[in-house]
Amino acid sequence: MYRIAKTLNHNSFIGVEENSNQEYLVMGKGIAFGKKPGQRVEPAEDTHIYSLTKLTERGNARAIVQGVSPVSLELASAVLDQAEKEFGKIDRSIVFPMADHLDFAIRRIQNGEQISNPLTDDIRIMFYKEYKIAACIRNLLKERLQIDIDEHEIGYIALHVHSAIVEENVSQAMEVARAVRDSISLVENVTGHKIDVMSLSYNRLMNHIRYMVARAVNGEKLKMNINDYMSVKFPEAFQAAKKICEEMETSLKLPMEEIEIGYLAMHMERMMDREEQE
Repeated sequence: MYRIAKTLNHNSFIGVEENSNQEYLVMGKGIAFGKKPGQRVEPAEDTHIYSLTKLTERGNARAIVQGVSPVSLELASAVLDQAEKEFGKIDRSIVFPMADHLDFAIRRIQNGEQISNPLTDDIRIMFYKEYKIAACIRNLLKERLQIDIDEHEIGYIALHVHSAIVEENVSQAMEVARAVRDSISLVENVTGHKIDVMSLSYNRLMNHIRYMVARAVNGEKLKMNINDYMSVKFPEAFQAAKKICEEMETSLKLPMEEIEIGYLAMHMERMMDREEQE
């Protein structure tokens, strides 16, 4: 049972759970309609309940709820509903930073401002399912607010969806996407050819870098060291891979094991070899 502390709109309120005396955001269709502070509500099964004690990348959950439109909270929750259908159990507490981002995005769109994200194509490929889920916001915004959202904004929302399904925050996911883009740029500089982000070699390199980051986060190590072989056999790819690992270590603030260089060089050599053959 929840005692209403503040109604946000017909579909949401801030409530105090009677047993724990903790504050929660309670969301459900019509759950706060006609209700006033002090009244008690027993949530239905399909109600979403979020603790307001959470700390997020964008600040305290309670502060976010107080600072954004209830519509933004509803939209973020609706996106997470779609993510839940696709991925099963997810961390729904991402609703707060996602709503915060959406609130700013809506204001930007209404003011005729546009953002650009050079990593949008990389995000769309790297987080394909997450991007597909995030794209549902296009119809939701059209229905609720009669506004159009572009692919760059959807890319950022996709990172929030990704954060809800894995133990990786939005900024980390962004840095992974940037690391992939930087590595591709290095390969392009070495080969003198533009690399197609839709190519198989790009996808393989992209996924390898993702797993590199996952290993760094989890403290896992590769078993076989191929650095000596790669540094002698493919020195150009090895030096490029070494540079990328150093840059990733700085940008991600994660220790990249030296053994990773050889494997990254192997993927880069394959890509460079294919590019030279085309």
